[in-house]
Amino acid sequence: MTDRERPRSTRGLAARAGAWSARHPWAAVGGWLVFVVLALAVGATSGRVDVKESEEVPGESRRVSRLLEGAGLEHPAGEAVLVQARSPDGAGTGDPEFRGTVDAVVDAVRGTGLTSGVTSPYASGALSADGRSALVRFDVRGDPERADDRVGPVLDAVAEVADRHPDQRVEQFGDASAGRAMDEAYGDDLARAEFSALPLAFGILLVVFGAVVAALLPVALALSAFLATTGLVAAISHLVPMSDVANSVMLLVGLAVGVDYCLFYLRREREERAAGRDAATALRIAAATSGHAVLVSGFTVIVAMGGMFLTGVADFKAMGLATLMVVAVAMTGSVTALPALLSLLGDRVEKGRLPRPGDRLHRGGRGRRGRGGARSSRVWGAVLRRVLRRPGLSVVLAGGVLLLLAVPAAGMRTAELTPRQELGGSVPVAATYERMNEAFPGGSDRAEVVVRADDIGAAPVRAAIAGFGDRAVADGASGGPVEVTVHPRQNLAVLEVPLAGGPDEKRSERSLKILRDEVRPATLDRAEGVVEAPIGGSTAASVDFTDAIGSAVPPVFAFVVVLAFLLMLVFFRSPVIALTAVVLNLLSAGAAYGILTAVFQHGWGAGLVGAHGVGAVVSWLPLFLFVILFGLSTDYHVFVVSRIREARLAGRTTRDAVVHGVVTTAGVVTSAAVIMVGVFAVFGTLSMQSMKQMGLGLAVAVLIDATVIRGVLLPAVMVLLGERNWYLPRRLRRLPGAVPTGGAARPPAAAAPAEVPAVRPE
Repeated sequence: MTDRERPRSTRGLAARAGAWSARHPWAAVGGWLVFVVLALAVGATSGRVDVKESEEVPGESRRVSRLLEGAGLEHPAGEAVLVQARSPDGAGTGDPEFRGTVDAVVDAVRGTGLTSGVTSPYASGALSADGRSALVRFDVRGDPERADDRVGPVLDAVAEVADRHPDQRVEQFGDASAGRAMDEAYGDDLARAEFSALPLAFGILLVVFGAVVAALLPVALALSAFLATTGLVAAISHLVPMSDVANSVMLLVGLAVGVDYCLFYLRREREERAAGRDAATALRIAAATSGHAVLVSGFTVIVAMGGMFLTGVADFKAMGLATLMVVAVAMTGSVTALPALLSLLGDRVEKGRLPRPGDRLHRGGRGRRGRGGARSSRVWGAVLRRVLRRPGLSVVLAGGVLLLLAVPAAGMRTAELTPRQELGGSVPVAATYERMNEAFPGGSDRAEVVVRADDIGAAPVRAAIAGFGDRAVADGASGGPVEVTVHPRQNLAVLEVPLAGGPDEKRSERSLKILRDEVRPATLDRAEGVVEAPIGGSTAASVDFTDAIGSAVPPVFAFVVVLAFLLMLVFFRSPVIALTAVVLNLLSAGAAYGILTAVFQHGWGAGLVGAHGVGAVVSWLPLFLFVILFGLSTDYHVFVVSRIREARLAGRTTRDAVVHGVVTTAGVVTSAAVIMVGVFAVFGTLSMQSMKQMGLGLAVAVLIDATVIRGVLLPAVMVLLGERNWYLPRRLRRLPGAVPTGGAARPPAAAAPAEVPAVRPE
């Protein structure tokens, strides 16, 4: 039999993979388990390589790190201990008691043997103008990338001094201590997310399927896909370094798409069994329809994730690679291991069924009835009747609501979050950071200028360096003092410049701009013998990262939109459907942006989600959200539109096909959306604001996509377009075949086992 003569339900990669797995179930399941175990073993053997600090940010900040690394100068993890009178009338910096506390801190920090460059504020002049505060500065010895692992004994020593001197506030903050606090908070958050997400997904699936075994299958496959990808990512990280954020995103997306893919496949198989088909036929149809939809969705997500590589930012590359890999693995498991498991289990997939009123199992070869078939959704049936009575009005109202929600996004401000913004009051170091900056504006947030010269000791270079410091103070960019460290062998000088503005992010950014745009051109850039003088530091890193992401938005958006359009065009053979998918996705993304801006930037309703307005959206989120949403929205779009197209090919009118496709997939789409929203919402409950923003943004976007987009706008637009939905220009008719159907061979009446509500136009 030729491919042209073969029934449609047996064509396609997904159909062939499902058929092979059903015929060789033990080989397919065994191969999947071996793959997971081998991937974990490879990952454990190779270990994961994380993004280096010098590669985390682009622009001048990266040049600073590379200059220091290239010269063999490790940038030590700087720390400071704040000693401060607890009350305005308490002992001040000139009091012997206060000085005794400072001396105790110096002795304790030196006594750990883990520090260098410990300086007393009475020697360095790090005493506040109001005479209430002092800073003991030092560096943590060893590799700065691992300083947070070694700073524990220093923190303990400082805490002991604080206990012995209750009249003074003794608190530590710096690169290592802040990193340690962030890692602990992140680790606790991730553990809570992992502990909550899996039981939540299982609980929702248990309600959806009403059987323990059927509910366990998607969770088990999604978890195994995540574990396998963890191992693969560790191995590949030696070529493309990873990060903790990438690991969280991989868990989030892997669980969501893994469960969704299995849900689509399993529900279609159960629907066909409920319609009276034998097990083998049901599996073949599920493979040719839902299996193919899984491949379409998976490839679209993978292509969308590829857009992250266009940013040139290491963290985005890590997130993009980790996400596309977990999607690829989950997609592969869904079209190979899942049909094999269903073939092995047979009717035992119903084991552990929950009793439901009116629920019964028909035996004797008729298959399973009333369990997982394509039931009409009364709620969505009622919604659809109203939508299609006045489709034009429905488009105007629903589209208007989404555009209104998107309005705040026009004023969106993005930034890297400070420790206080990220952690709020949940972690002590965040409060210490604020107090330190209030007492010493810019003292804990310094710009770092690395001057490379032909001869760093030459008189013009020395004069330019001195002039830079004087001009920085004179122009109001710094309150001083500017500390200069010269490295003659490397012909480098490092200038530490306290930025005027301290914790006030906008003022600090203005100070940095003055240094880069006014002070440096007037001093260092004019000096004979100065080769380069990039300016870095934490504020500079935030600005450089935000600028890099901003400049990457147009090419990434264009890449994702164009590629998504082309994939939809190829899979559905309809430029109208492809364009509709792109426009609807843009609407849902815009609405999600607007809600994020309103909640986290303006603080509107922030308390309702356990958040607080931080005045900005974390800089990496808008681009990340767009890419992820465009990929995930394909799940629903492909699943719904493929059923509409299937009904249209079976002989229905476009209006009837739309009604049939939307109503018969409503249960699956709703279940999938509830799972995704639930998993994403778990991240919205975490303590770190960046994770909270990511979770809420994705949850809102998916909720809008599954309700307003798929339940209102999509059917209304398709009914308004009518037969134009299926228009294919003559020049495009050589495109490959479209989404296969499982119902083309049966009469139209048999294509809808569920009752479809009548919709009468007015």
